[in-house]
Amino acid sequence: MALGGNALQRSGGEGTWAETVAQMRATAPALARVVAEGHELLVTHGNGPQVGALLRESELSSREVPPRPLPVLGAETEGQIGFLIQTELTAALERLRVPRTVATVICRVEVSPKDPAFRTPTKPVGRYYSENEARLHRKSDGWAMTYDGARGGWRRLVPSPRPIRWLEAELVRHLLRTGWGSQWVPVLTGGGGIPVVPKGRGVYEGVDAVIDKDLTASLVARELGLDTLAIVTDVPAVAVGFGRPWERWLGATTIEALETCLARGEFAEGSMAPKIQAGLEFLRGGGRHLIITDIPSLARSLRGEAGTRVSRAEPGVPGRTSRAASPRRSRTGAPASGGPRARPATRPARRRGGART
Repeated sequence: MALGGNALQRSGGEGTWAETVAQMRATAPALARVVAEGHELLVTHGNGPQVGALLRESELSSREVPPRPLPVLGAETEGQIGFLIQTELTAALERLRVPRTVATVICRVEVSPKDPAFRTPTKPVGRYYSENEARLHRKSDGWAMTYDGARGGWRRLVPSPRPIRWLEAELVRHLLRTGWGSQWVPVLTGGGGIPVVPKGRGVYEGVDAVIDKDLTASLVARELGLDTLAIVTDVPAVAVGFGRPWERWLGATTIEALETCLARGEFAEGSMAPKIQAGLEFLRGGGRHLIITDIPSLARSLRGEAGTRVSRAEPGVPGRTSRAASPRRSRTGAPASGGPRARPATRPARRRGGART
C-alpha cells in the first residue's frame, strides 16, 4: 500500500503536527479494515512536505547547528512518519480487535551513480527563493534551480534516480517467510527510501537525491513477490482527459490500455504518470493486481467495485485470491480482471483544484 502525501497532510493546511496526526488518524481506519478483511498489509509512504519542513529548519538554524544532508533528512522522516503510522494504525487495529504489531524499518535504496538524473536534476525540493537567493545558492552551493511562474519563486532541483535495489529486502523477506507476515504490518521505504550509491566492499554512501516513492513501492512489491500493489492518492480513480469535456474515469482496465494512454501523454509528469509507470512495472514484473484509488474508495476498490484496477490473470486459475501488498496467502477475493477495453468507473464528484497526486 503506497500512501500519498494526502494521507499524511491535508492540502491547504498549515502543516502543524496536530494537523498531520489528525489526517493520519482519519486514514488509519481504512488501512485497519484492509487487515481485518484478511489481507496482509505492507505500507510505504511519501515524505515531500516533511522533508521540505526539515530543509527549512536546517536553513534557519544553520548559524548555530550545522545543516544535515538530504539523505539524513530522508532518514529522519522515515522515523517521524513511521512513528505516526505505528501510533495511529495500531490504535485503529485495536479498535477492530485485530492484534498486529506495526513496525518501521529504516530502508536504503541503491541507485546508480551513473544514472542520467544526476546530470539533469528535475525534482523540486524545499521552499521558494527570491531571484537573489537563487543566484547565491547556485554560486555558493552549486544548486540547480528552476523558476515556478505560478508561485513566483525559485526552487532547488535535485536528481531523481531510478531505484535499483532495496538493501533491507532480505531481512523483511526472511521475517515474512518465518510467519511474521500474519502478525506484523511493516512500514517500509518511506519517501522512496534513502538513496545510496555503492562504494565497494559492502559500503554505501547517501546522496542528495529523491527517489520516486511509487517506483520504490513497485520495486519492493516485486522483490517480495507480492500479489497486489495499491497506490493511494487523492482522486478515486485514474482519469483520461482530466478536466476536459471528454474526461473519462477508468475502472477495470488493462495493461495495454494504460500503456496506450501513457504513450499519448494522458497522465501528467510528476503527478499521475509516475504512478502509472510504477504500476506497469509491477505488473510486467510478475505482480497480479494494481489498484489506484483514494482512501474513501479503498475497501470497495479491493473488492473490485471502485477505483482503477488492472488484474493480470493467471491462465487456467479462475478466481485466484489475492492480498493487498503482501506475500500470496490472502483470504479475500481479488478485484475482477478487466476486459479488452477500459471500463469507466462510476464518475466521482469533481474536486476543486484538479488532480493532486
